[in-house]
Amino acid sequence: MRRERHTKIVATLGPASSSAEVIEQLFRAGADTFRLNFSHGTHEDHAQRLRTIREIEAAIGRPIGVLLDLQGPKLRVGTFLAGPETLVAGQPFRLQLAAVPGNGQVVQLPHPEIFEALTPGNTLLIDDGRIRLRVVRCGPDFAETVVEAGGKISDRKGVNVPDCALKLSALTEKDHRDLTFGMTLGVDWIALSFVQSARDIEELRQIVGTGVGIMAKIEKPGAISDMEGIVAAADAIMVARGDLGVEMPPEEVPAIQKRLTRLCRQAGKPIVVATQMLDSMVSSPAPTRAEASDVATAVYDGVDAVMLSAESASGDYPVESVAMMARIIRNTEKDKLQRDTMGAIAATRREDAIDAIGAAIRTVADVLPLSACVTYTLSGSSALRVAHERPNVPIIVMTPRAETARRLAIVWGVHAVEGQDAENVEEMVTHATEVVRIEGFEPDKRPFAIVAGMPFRTPGSTNLLRLVFPTVVASH
Repeated sequence: MRRERHTKIVATLGPASSSAEVIEQLFRAGADTFRLNFSHGTHEDHAQRLRTIREIEAAIGRPIGVLLDLQGPKLRVGTFLAGPETLVAGQPFRLQLAAVPGNGQVVQLPHPEIFEALTPGNTLLIDDGRIRLRVVRCGPDFAETVVEAGGKISDRKGVNVPDCALKLSALTEKDHRDLTFGMTLGVDWIALSFVQSARDIEELRQIVGTGVGIMAKIEKPGAISDMEGIVAAADAIMVARGDLGVEMPPEEVPAIQKRLTRLCRQAGKPIVVATQMLDSMVSSPAPTRAEASDVATAVYDGVDAVMLSAESASGDYPVESVAMMARIIRNTEKDKLQRDTMGAIAATRREDAIDAIGAAIRTVADVLPLSACVTYTLSGSSALRVAHERPNVPIIVMTPRAETARRLAIVWGVHAVEGQDAENVEEMVTHATEVVRIEGFEPDKRPFAIVAGMPFRTPGSTNLLRLVFPTVVASH
C-alpha cells in the first residue's frame, strides 16, 4: 500500500461511507486519515466506524490515522411558530434572549454571550451568511436589527458574529462528553473547532495531555490576530475555510490560507487545508477545473494534507472523490515547478542535531538518487523534523508504537511502519534494509539513508545519519 505521493488525504466518514466495504475502498483509493465529525451522528455510529477502520488496518497492515472533530460552540436561532419565514431587505427584525414563538418580526436567540458583545453597527449572519442583519439598537437581552440581505429563515439556523469577540469557551458541554468518549476509542487527533486564541489549545491540552495530537481549526477572525500563538501551541492546524469564509470576506481567505501554510511550514507543524475542495463531486462524478486547481494550489504550497468533507461523508461519489484527489496530487507533484514553489518557503531550523540531520537529508537527496530515508522514532518528533525539510525522497518511519505510526499518517511524505526497534547499529541497518525492500523502495538498486539516535530507545536522542549503498546492502 505504498502511496506514490507525498501530500496526504483526509476523508470524512458519514452516511455515504459507513460500511466496511466503502471505508476500505476509500483507504485503497487514497485516504490516509479518516475524520469522524462529531457535529453529526451518534457515539455508537462513530465507535462502529472506528472499529471498522482498525479491522481494515489490521487486515491490510498499514497504519491509518483517525481524527475526531469536535463540534464546538454552535450558535443558533430558536424556532418559528408557523414554519419558515421570509425576511426582506430593509425590514426590521428583532432577536431576543427570552423564549418567543418565532415569526417574521422576531425570533429567540438563546445566547447571552452574543448580546453581551454586540454594539450598534455590528453584523449578524444567519444560515452561513445567506441572511445578513445590521444591529441598530441592542441591550443585554435583545438586538433590534435591519435586514440588509434577506431570504428564507427557519428553525435552528446557525448564527455568525464576524465583528465581535465572544466570551465563549471553545469546548462546550457536548464537546466534553464527546471528548471523554473519543479518548476511550483511541483516536489519534482531536480537532478543536472555533479556536480564538492559544488559550483554547491550552485548555484542551490540560484535558487530553500529550497522548493525542491537537489540531486547531482556524475559522474565526479572532484566531487570525493570534495566529502565531495558535500555531506554536497546537500540534497541527486546519484551515477550515467554510466558517472562515462566512465570518470574513471571501477575498481574504486565500491570503489567510497562504499565511497559515507559511507559518506551519516554517515551524514544522502539519497543516491541513479543508472545506469544499471538490464540492461539486457531492453530486457529480467529476470536479470543476477550479476545484482541481484549488487542490493543486495547496499541493504546490507544500501542505501536509487536503481534506474531503461532504464529498466523502454524504455525497454520491465518495470513493471517486478520494481517487480524484489522489490523481490531482500525484500529477501536481510530478511538476518540477511544484518542488520549486514548495521550496520557496524555507524551514526554520533549530540549533540541534535533528534539524542539522534534516537539512543534510534534503541536500543528500538532491545529490544522490536515494530510494528512501528511514527514520527510527518513538514519539514521531524526529520524523516531523525530517518532513519539515520537505526532502525529495519518501520518509519511511520505523516505530514500535502503533499510536505514533497512526498520528504520522497525516504528515507530508511519511510512510510509517510499525515494527521492532534496534539494539545496535548492525541490527538497525538490517531492519531498515528489510523494511525498505518489503515496502517496495528497491534498496538493491539505489542507496537509502537512515536517521536514528544513540543510545537506542532514547526519545529525543536523534544524532545519527547513515547512508546505505547497494554494495553494503548485498553483504547483509
